[in-house]
Amino acid sequence: MRTVPCCCGPPASAPCGGLHLPRALRVSTSPSSLPAADAVLCVGDIGLDAPAALLARYGLRLQHVDADAPIPGSFWGEPEAGIIGCDVYVRDDTPVHSMLHEAGHLIVLPPDKRAAVHTDATDSVDEEDATCYLQILLAAQLPGVGSARLMADMDSWGYTYRLGSTRAWFEQDAENARSWLLARGLLPV
Repeated sequence: MRTVPCCCGPPASAPCGGLHLPRALRVSTSPSSLPAADAVLCVGDIGLDAPAALLARYGLRLQHVDADAPIPGSFWGEPEAGIIGCDVYVRDDTPVHSMLHEAGHLIVLPPDKRAAVHTDATDSVDEEDATCYLQILLAAQLPGVGSARLMADMDSWGYTYRLGSTRAWFEQDAENARSWLLARGLLPV
């Protein structure tokens, strides 16, 4: 495993809730029935530099795990990203949406609470909603990713929303998440 160097100072501001899903989100598939990682954009497709720099803006470190190694702190297991403290763990086959979701969990937590995080970051529906919203915004900051691609990958992976798609939720049903992030100074990204 290697640590991607952090090039930034302290967090500018600062959860994976497992079964605690956003009000509008219900996962309809189990991790074992999800599409192959090659059906969605993976960390190996975009490299480590841009994601590491993005996460460093929030005081987080991106940890790259070897291809055959288990991913520390992964709630769902490989290839899903893991979180422990201020570290986000990924392999090349980790979906970008998973990396951003787990990073989002840490970003929405106050920095003093991050150190205690291991695998599961929250029991809060509001934090989970905010995390889903934030991961979409963070995707726009990554070259070659963007919010539209991330939302399509989330749909492909099995995220389902009462309005039928990630995009519909984001554009029409996520005001609570946006307000939550605004109230904590986490918008704009």
